[in-house]
Amino acid sequence: MAVGVHILSDMYGVSPSLIERKEPIGRIVEEAVKIGGLTKISSDYYQFDPIGASGIILLAESHLSFHTWPEHGLVTLDLYTCGDPSKAEIAYEYLLENLMPTAVRTRRVERGQMIGENLSSVHTNQALFV
Repeated sequence: MAVGVHILSDMYGVSPSLIERKEPIGRIVEEAVKIGGLTKISSDYYQFDPIGASGIILLAESHLSFHTWPEHGLVTLDLYTCGDPSKAEIAYEYLLENLMPTAVRTRRVERGQMIGENLSSVHTNQALFV
C-alpha cells in the first residue's frame, strides 16, 4: 500500500515563450491544479534574471513544483500527491498538453510503500531502497 504518487518529469523542447517568464508557466500550473481537482493552499514564483523561473504550489495533497531553463527548452517538474492519484494524472496530462514538450522523461514513484510492513528489524539509518 502506498500513500501517494510522485510524478517526476523532465520536459524537453518546450517553447521558450512559455518558460522565460514566471507568468505564462505560472498560469499553466495554476490551471493544472484546478483541472486536476487538487486543493491549492498557496503558491510562490521566482523570476530569474534575465530569463527562467521556478515555482511551487503548496497543495493540501502535497505540492507541484517546477524549474525552467528556457535556453535549453527544459522544464523539470515534480507533482506529488497523497490524494487520489487520478487527480495527479489529470493535472499532469494538462501540463503536457499546454507545455507541448517534444520529448519527455517521466518517472512515477509510489511513496510510503512500506506502510503495514514489519519494519522492526530495520535500523533508522539503514537504507530501505536504492
